[in-house]
Amino acid sequence: MTPDMHSNDVKQLRRSSTDKMLAGVCGGWARYLGMDAALLRILLVAVTLFGVGAPIVIYLACWLLMPQDE
Repeated sequence: MTPDMHSNDVKQLRRSSTDKMLAGVCGGWARYLGMDAALLRILLVAVTLFGVGAPIVIYLACWLLMPQDE
C-alpha cells in the first residue's frame, strides 16, 4: 500500500445487509465486482443447475466465512 492511499480506498468483500434475498452473499459479491446483484443471482442459479450443486457448497462457505457489513 502506498503512503498516500487511505484505508477507505481498499475494497472489502462483505455480505450485504441491504441487498440480500437470503444471506447477502450475492449482494456483497456484486458490490465487490461492480455488477448487478440480480445478474449474479441468475448466474448462480444457472451454474447450480448445470454444475450439479457445487455452487451451493461455495455459497454456504461464503455465508459462513464472509463478515456482514455494518
